[in-house]
Amino acid sequence: MSGTEPQAAQGHDDPAAEQAPPGRPHTGRRRNEAAHRAILDAALNLLADSDGTPVTIDAIARTAGVGKQTVYRWWPSKGAVLLDALTDRADQDVRGPDTGTLRTDLHAFVATTFDAAQRSTTASALRTLAREAARDPHLAELMQTFTATRRTALRELLSRGRERGELADDADLDLIVDQVYGVFWYRFLLGHAPLDPGAAERLTDALITGNGSA
Repeated sequence: MSGTEPQAAQGHDDPAAEQAPPGRPHTGRRRNEAAHRAILDAALNLLADSDGTPVTIDAIARTAGVGKQTVYRWWPSKGAVLLDALTDRADQDVRGPDTGTLRTDLHAFVATTFDAAQRSTTASALRTLAREAARDPHLAELMQTFTATRRTALRELLSRGRERGELADDADLDLIVDQVYGVFWYRFLLGHAPLDPGAAERLTDALITGNGSA
């Protein structure tokens, strides 16, 4: 996915990412890790607060307290930064465990997905992305890529269950994924019913029993 900002020149470092003095190599690494985290947090917060205003590399760098070259050192475009920020937050918030039991794993995935959507920054960022993707092709591509990563994580969880015999051999994993995210996005965007622990429990049970659980 590409943004409109130019690619930074190779090998041009800014002062914020200078090498640590000899004898303290860990200092520069910690500084880089802190800058990386600040950029991801800034990108997600700006998307959440943008209300349709385009998020720019300049704004991300300024909010993170780094130079533009620092951002371009790790990401080729603003779309890449935003995608990493969303994926990073999802990886932190949504548990995809491998306990050896499909129902436990699926319930944890669904419940934490629902719970994460209640958090203000994540909820605002996802709503902005869903709304603006309808008129911004770059954000539409970002939305497709982000949702594909979440679908892949859930499908892998289901595939492990099928390999253990906890789903029928002919269970349609992609359809189960559609059912999970169909419920999620329908309730998240329209708000006609809650994304609460009870809903996660009922959806998990319906998916397990309705798809040939052993």
